[in-house]
Amino acid sequence: MIHGIIPVNKPCGLSSAKAVARVKHILHVKKAGHTGTLDPEATGLLVCGINKGTKLSRFLLNGTKTYSAGIHLGIETDTLDASGRVVNTCDTDTTEIITKERVLQTLEQFIGQISQEPPVYSALKHKGQPLYRLARAGTPVVKPPRDVKIFNIRLVEMMLPLITIEVHCTAGTYIRSLARDIGRHLGCGAHLSALCRTECCGLTLKEAVSLADLEAMDRKTAQAQVVSLTDSLPDMPLIQADDKLMETIKFGREIKIRDYPQLGQELHKSPFLRICDRDRALAAIVEYNKARDRFKYSCVFAG
Repeated sequence: MIHGIIPVNKPCGLSSAKAVARVKHILHVKKAGHTGTLDPEATGLLVCGINKGTKLSRFLLNGTKTYSAGIHLGIETDTLDASGRVVNTCDTDTTEIITKERVLQTLEQFIGQISQEPPVYSALKHKGQPLYRLARAGTPVVKPPRDVKIFNIRLVEMMLPLITIEVHCTAGTYIRSLARDIGRHLGCGAHLSALCRTECCGLTLKEAVSLADLEAMDRKTAQAQVVSLTDSLPDMPLIQADDKLMETIKFGREIKIRDYPQLGQELHKSPFLRICDRDRALAAIVEYNKARDRFKYSCVFAG
């Protein structure tokens, strides 16, 4: 069996669930799942866990993301994107009131910790029901604002009424909400006209394979596109275990930092560590518990 992740370039108009189903069928694997959904109209990097690779979902779900986003100024929609019904327009021509300087100043206001109201058309649940289903039934539910962090926003292109930005942010950030809020801050309203995820947890769109290309490959070539468990989290420190540490992991014994000082050398980078054996096969992912001065197991693959 193959285990790991495969970065896929999801096309527009396909749900994340359907994209994963196609990957599972192409690779002929028993288990597959995405590690962070994309809206059907969004494109770009969709990371799929394959077999034991699905255990890595929690790390990829919570990792940072980078998006390229097109924003249409002057028009607001109920879904906050181009698929929705127009609910408000700007009476003044945006080309007359919006300057590059104003846009740059506005984008700067959103860098850092911000409070964001999730879209009423989203997959968030309310009493077990997705918000988009309630909204389509005429009973939209507004969820309370939540804190997210924008590390950086860069203006890529400005051809009014359209602007294109690049956003580096924490998981859980709604770019549709960001587009709405940027438009409101500018005083003209806006909606998200296009969205592409370009990076996730150190993986980039350049490394992704399209579904069409994947389907054109024979099974062996397609399966060769799967990134190994060891290489699936490039942003997380990697330690090669000696025989003593491997035996400790295989028997599920406590990993005390005083017994393995080499592990402590990487803790300034991350509380999580990847541990592999001498052949670079991933044995475990562990998390440092400062209070107990030892590591706890997050995922174990050796055994």
